[in-house]
Amino acid sequence: MDLSRADVARMLDLTLLRPEATPDEVVALCVEANELGVGAVCVSPCNVELAVNAVDDGIVVCTVVGFPSGAVDSRIKAMEASLAVAGGASEVDMVANLGLIKSGDWAGLEADVADVAAAVPNALLKVILETGVLSDAEIVEACRVARSAGADFVKTSTGFHPSGGATVAAVRLMAETVGEDTGVKASGGIRDAATARAMIEAGATRIGTSGGRAILDGW
Repeated sequence: MDLSRADVARMLDLTLLRPEATPDEVVALCVEANELGVGAVCVSPCNVELAVNAVDDGIVVCTVVGFPSGAVDSRIKAMEASLAVAGGASEVDMVANLGLIKSGDWAGLEADVADVAAAVPNALLKVILETGVLSDAEIVEACRVARSAGADFVKTSTGFHPSGGATVAAVRLMAETVGEDTGVKASGGIRDAATARAMIEAGATRIGTSGGRAILDGW
């Protein structure tokens, strides 16, 4: 794969979502992001404004909504997303309502995603599917519905679910389903260059990671 270190850096969402993360740790993440030249930092909603003021021009701030369970009323997710964008976030990673996916309530899932998409029309929206708890058929249909409802990306995992994080198989299936017009973010357990490379080769166009330096040093 003919990608330079700089190419890969721009694909990284350098992430700090631990609930105990301190303001100093968020600033340190942003300093590291500036040094590495990554595409984005991904922080909790309460840290959006702090991150916006700490990253260099060209690095966007991403946040999460309905995190990590997704079992939140979609109106709350929409309000959370709207407040985050008002605070400077350019990208929103929402956790889909997994119960709707598991029960096959595709109309409900479409409404869940569409509510957030409507609330932040100028932000890039990624929908987290928590693929470790889904069958292949559920992954395919959830990707189709999320895309139809306004998602710009589908994303594998929160990194907080006991089912695990991203897998090459899930990323490949997601990429095959959504095609080139919708991005695929692989996230959860990606901490080295070999794993990142495998995800990119499978079709990932973004990588969510707390191990950006290790990935880039190994590339």
